[in-house]
Amino acid sequence: MQTENPAIDAKLVHVAEQWPHDHPLISCRFDPTGRFLFACSEDSTIQRWELAGKTRTPFAGHASWPRDVAFTPSGETMISCGYDDSLIWWETASPEPKPVRVVKAHERWIDGVAVSPDGRFVASAGSDRAVRLWNIADGSPIREFTGHAKHVYSLLFHPSGEFLLSGDLGGQVHQWEIATGKCARTIDATGLWSYNGGQAVDYGGVRSMAWNADATQLVCSGLREASNPLGAVNDPFILRFSWDKGEKLRGHVVADVKGVAWNAAFHPLGFLVACSGGSGGGWLLFWNADDDQAFHKFQLPNTARGMSLHPDGIQVATAHHDRHARISRLVAKPA
Repeated sequence: MQTENPAIDAKLVHVAEQWPHDHPLISCRFDPTGRFLFACSEDSTIQRWELAGKTRTPFAGHASWPRDVAFTPSGETMISCGYDDSLIWWETASPEPKPVRVVKAHERWIDGVAVSPDGRFVASAGSDRAVRLWNIADGSPIREFTGHAKHVYSLLFHPSGEFLLSGDLGGQVHQWEIATGKCARTIDATGLWSYNGGQAVDYGGVRSMAWNADATQLVCSGLREASNPLGAVNDPFILRFSWDKGEKLRGHVVADVKGVAWNAAFHPLGFLVACSGGSGGGWLLFWNADDDQAFHKFQLPNTARGMSLHPDGIQVATAHHDRHARISRLVAKPA
């Protein structure tokens, strides 16, 4: 397993650019070509920035906050999910974007959306605890996966296209067979969940999932030790599992940071990067594969609520509560 690669020094990461908006941002994603950055906003729009010209274009179509976006492998089509129960299809690069298709997909909020590796399916999930599969070509329903006892936050297809993973508030990750709809197994990520009796709240859950380069390992991000959930006093936490046996390999932690690891991603060079936001402000966090403790933490100007790693492996986008999208850059080590 590769650790911190000498070609990149994550400890030299810095904020290179920041782009303002009129409302707080919720999440962000680079498109597969790396041409655009998309950010979901509390004004019910999705904002698109073109990296080359820094031009900003709004995508208006959701009746409430959009939560996240996913793309077909070519990047031509984007699908967004929102708190208005809807999935919306868009032309990613359209100069005057309008919804191509709107599907009322769930009751209540939709938190997760993912596109299959072959571009045939889109999956959605949310607060109604249902996971649903849709035909990307026409938006027709294919099947429903049922079995979650709590709100579903995150979705991830296996690179083979054979399985779909869904992670919920209780830290349960169900592995679904795409062809049959059956649950093949459940991976125990309950280390990301807590219940506070005094405040009477469930808190935590699987906020994101990611594969390493050869899909032999899975990471799930979130939080632990929620001593005051309603005050956002908790620690960022990432669990790493072996895919073949579903066994926990380690838990990634960071010293002296309070918040939630909202998103995690494997850098092409092997190390893990995540964003944290909460009562302790905003951070980019970095781990080697074989270490529990982060080898670097970089404080951002404001609470981070979402993160995306650019295809070039150098730019890291973060969405912030202070109405900015920011681009941080990883730096090559001096020769």
